[in-house]
Amino acid sequence: MTDNLKCPKCGSEHVYPDGTLWVCPDCANEWNPEAEGQDDAGEGSSVIKDANGNVLVDGDSVTVVKDLKVKGSSLVVKSGTKVKNIRLVNATDGHNIACKITGIGAMNLKSEFVKKS
Repeated sequence: MTDNLKCPKCGSEHVYPDGTLWVCPDCANEWNPEAEGQDDAGEGSSVIKDANGNVLVDGDSVTVVKDLKVKGSSLVVKSGTKVKNIRLVNATDGHNIACKITGIGAMNLKSEFVKKS
């Protein structure tokens, strides 16, 4: 049962259960593997960052940092295009910004191709 579990702090395989916690005898670390997995999953999905690592929020203005082809059309969103009043969305395809771009219309962008302005 402990064959697959390793200490998250030192990587030791010599861990043992103690009630609801797991204990590492090498570094004395105690943890609950079920609670750690839930914290990591929730934390990553709530914070959306731009290409420079700045945290984005609803209503921010951003600038596109790369020419982006619009799927299903011959239009291109040019690098340097400013987009105002973005809205953050939870999308499974990675497009986590909903916005309207002048001359193109409503579309979704990936946060890795914009920077906060």
